[in-house]
Amino acid sequence: MKNYKGWKFKGKELSYIREVLSSDFKANSSGTMNERLEIKFAKIHNQRYAVTANSGTSTLHMALNAFGVGHGDEVIIPGLTVAMCGYAVWQCGAVPVYADIKKDTFLIDPEDIQRKITKKTKAIMVVHLYGLMCDMTEIMKIAKKNKLFVLEDCAQCVFAKDEKKRIAGTIGNVGSWSFENSKHITTGDGGIVTTNNKILAKKMREFSCAGFRNVTASSGKVRIDRNKFQDPNWKRHNTLAYNYRLPEVAAAVGLAQIERKEFFLSKRILMGKKFREIIKSSKCDILINQFIPNKYTHSYYTFPCKFNGKKYGISWQTFRKKFIFFGGDGIYSAWQTVNNEPAFKRAKEKGLYSGSMKISNSYGWGEVKIGEKIQKVLMQFTTNQRNLSEMKKQEIAFKKVLNYYRKELNLI
Repeated sequence: MKNYKGWKFKGKELSYIREVLSSDFKANSSGTMNERLEIKFAKIHNQRYAVTANSGTSTLHMALNAFGVGHGDEVIIPGLTVAMCGYAVWQCGAVPVYADIKKDTFLIDPEDIQRKITKKTKAIMVVHLYGLMCDMTEIMKIAKKNKLFVLEDCAQCVFAKDEKKRIAGTIGNVGSWSFENSKHITTGDGGIVTTNNKILAKKMREFSCAGFRNVTASSGKVRIDRNKFQDPNWKRHNTLAYNYRLPEVAAAVGLAQIERKEFFLSKRILMGKKFREIIKSSKCDILINQFIPNKYTHSYYTFPCKFNGKKYGISWQTFRKKFIFFGGDGIYSAWQTVNNEPAFKRAKEKGLYSGSMKISNSYGWGEVKIGEKIQKVLMQFTTNQRNLSEMKKQEIAFKKVLNYYRKELNLI
């Protein structure tokens, strides 16, 4: 951290944006910056193919479509995750089936995945949350046994590793990342998928590029042959699809960002480790650290922990207000479990799911009991401070709030 230069956009972002603008967005250069970002990202992850998109939600939809997920299929997802994971399944006309989480890691439980598999199950969507990877060794065993596709959602888990030193997103059939503005690497908004499977890459590319027939697994350029593209007999669109392409200007930002990945990663890890050590040394059990399995590396998108204030009659909101009082910049909660989000509950009430398809009767409270309990007590502290001064301010506020409650509760 000695060479800390400031916040996010201190690299070649402006230089690469100027490159794009200087091209006047000519057809023969369109897609060049995306291609450079894809090549760079795939190489870092030791994957053959990468396809950019306009959001992380789009990349999930692209991957599930490439798997052939459709009406009547089921996709297992963690109950405690963002609603967009469920949306991507819904967009395919399939039904998300919620697996519970492990109470110590807060991540999807392989044992519950196994319990939720039916004849209709087509894929497992694994979501590596907060910067920590799920148990991919066990999940891949289950997937192989049941002949299921595996999609790794790494929106919050950039460059984390498991006990075998495998990087998040490189183990399943497809890895998916978000470039939304709060993520380790950002394009303002955007996303990317990687795979070693040429067929899946081609399908994801076509699906995200309006079905243009001349895109390939390796390139999203649609106007590479001027004679064909200007021929009135040329049939352009090979399949029904979406326009999920990432703008060239956004790709320029992403390319500059990926070149500074070590900086972004080290900053968050430093903050996460500080928070973790403060809890450990505070001798105050009002906050309980997330369990990190042996030999796993955490990339700390946020710093997650369990709030144990109920034991002492202290509410979640009371603790948050006290943290802010001491200079903290707030605490984020976990999302509602997906099955309890209003969008999905209303779909159930109407008796419909994804158009004319009947919704599963399994939707509703009680499906992911551990997830529902953890959701109420999970706290996420930010790790994306703008500079060393802000990082220090949050560290001090964190120490102060724990010291305050340690004295208040006579835990000295």
